Amino acid sequence: MPHDVNLIATIAAGFGLAMVFGFLAARFRMPPLVGYLLAGIMISPATPGFVADVGLAGQLAEIGVMLLMFGVGLHFSLDDLMAVRRIAIPGAIVQIAAAVALGMATASFWGWSIGASLVFGLCLSVASTVVLLRALEAKGLLKSINGQIAVGWLIVEDLVMVLVLVLLPALAGVLTSAGTSSQAITPTNEIWQAVGITLAKISAFIVLMLVVGRRVLPKVLWLVARTGSKELFTLTVVAIAVGVAFGAAKLFDVSFALGAFFAGMMMRESEFSHRAADESLPLRDAFAVLFFVSVGMLFDPNVILTQPVKLLAVVAIIMIGKTLAAVVLVLLFRYPLNTALTVGASLAQIGEFSFILAGLGVALGLLPVEGQSLVLAGALISIAANSAIFAAIEPMQQWIRSRSALARRLEQRADPLAELPMTTDQSLLTGQVLLVGYGRVGKRIGNSLRERQVPFVVAEQNREVVDALRQDGIPAVSGEAATPEVLIQAHVARAAMLVIAIPDTINVRKMVEIAKTLNPSISVVLRTHNEEEAELLRKESLGTVFLGEHELAHGMTSHILLHLQSHGKAVPEPVAVTAYAKSGGNA
Repeated sequence: MPHDVNLIATIAAGFGLAMVFGFLAARFRMPPLVGYLLAGIMISPATPGFVADVGLAGQLAEIGVMLLMFGVGLHFSLDDLMAVRRIAIPGAIVQIAAAVALGMATASFWGWSIGASLVFGLCLSVASTVVLLRALEAKGLLKSINGQIAVGWLIVEDLVMVLVLVLLPALAGVLTSAGTSSQAITPTNEIWQAVGITLAKISAFIVLMLVVGRRVLPKVLWLVARTGSKELFTLTVVAIAVGVAFGAAKLFDVSFALGAFFAGMMMRESEFSHRAADESLPLRDAFAVLFFVSVGMLFDPNVILTQPVKLLAVVAIIMIGKTLAAVVLVLLFRYPLNTALTVGASLAQIGEFSFILAGLGVALGLLPVEGQSLVLAGALISIAANSAIFAAIEPMQQWIRSRSALARRLEQRADPLAELPMTTDQSLLTGQVLLVGYGRVGKRIGNSLRERQVPFVVAEQNREVVDALRQDGIPAVSGEAATPEVLIQAHVARAAMLVIAIPDTINVRKMVEIAKTLNPSISVVLRTHNEEEAELLRKESLGTVFLGEHELAHGMTSHILLHLQSHGKAVPEPVAVTAYAKSGGNA
């Protein structure tokens, strides 16, 4: 038996405890990520008992960072970001600036240096994409406009943090010398020279990836996919992710994170990008667990006892300061209170980028170890509480509306997109179809109605979509269709049919109830992705329900039958499904 088994011991202890604590966290309705961090704390030098090899855990964490960022790149969609760019880009940048300002002011009050304060503020400014996606999926909000805005917002935050990770090592000397004696201050020309060299290397890497990687990586996947070997395909995906990240770091002095992110972005160009994401997911998840475990190993639990006031300030910035800044920004963009609270709840936590940035800050001598422990403690608390914050959105919304005249005024203020223009052709507002949602499904329905010259009005939460529809001559109103005001402005009382083209299982009943109250004779068409939900909606007689999988199967079957008939094949009459099932499939 080999004498040196530190690697095996570290992996075994990390995975084993992560499984136990992750399961316990899930049982208490918290993200498993909290359990992974606790597992790291249990095998850290700060706690008694078995202590894992911190150095080896750090290297495993680097692989975890590569694969995490590779996954972010694989799922990065410029189209999704552009759909909400007018709110996501300025909102994320302003919110980051606000959080950094709060963090720097607090750290400066504690007597920290400018460099430490800046890194500390940046750590508190960026939320976890992993935690957000899990929370939105659990609430069924991922495909909603609120979910799209929140995800777009975090994509912008991720891109800003990628840039920070690249520039921070180049600026470390400047930030370290800031606030010291004048002789130690780096000359301005040296600062710009260092930044210029770093940006030149980054630009060279990006150009190489866009020109060469965009063409080569998809072709490599295609050639490997033709072999038919599943394990070889998975190996190729992982080799590209780790190889590009390592090569970027060695040749261009670019961080592992940025290299892996661009590898994922370029691989997205391949028609096998979804398969690449699926095949690499188990390995990405496994190393992501080790990443969070290694982060927990760096945490000193004593900070909770020795620095409770500082920890309270950190949690307040993450869960109150950032949230309020986001809520105000979203309301200023004239989105409803529900959207503002959803985005605010999405940002009321910090995660993987904060850990990466804190670790880099300590490695560069900018952030004190105490700061890293405060960031990790703040992350643990905010992630654990995030599910409860999402659950509180609906009651909080009702409480604010019932007690705050300002909130009611904000939602009732004059908004040119919240009501149809006076110039709208009145002939389009009698017997029209009221189409709720203009996403991928709603757009196709709208195009078909236009081709057949069927009048329709769109109710859509995305203000940019409403603005574009009006410029195209389509009547549209902005707002949440689960509120009477929006349906009234869309002239639901004179509509012949209500078509709900968004997968909003939470508010669909409210929409139908309001519509039938204002127009008892209106016909309703609903969309759902879930068989159980579809059956429940049918039992409640809310309207005609269309299930995505059922309609896809129906369309494919119709095509098959038409194809067979066109080739002279006899197609028997359908046999009852129940009879077929009873006959054991031999009917």
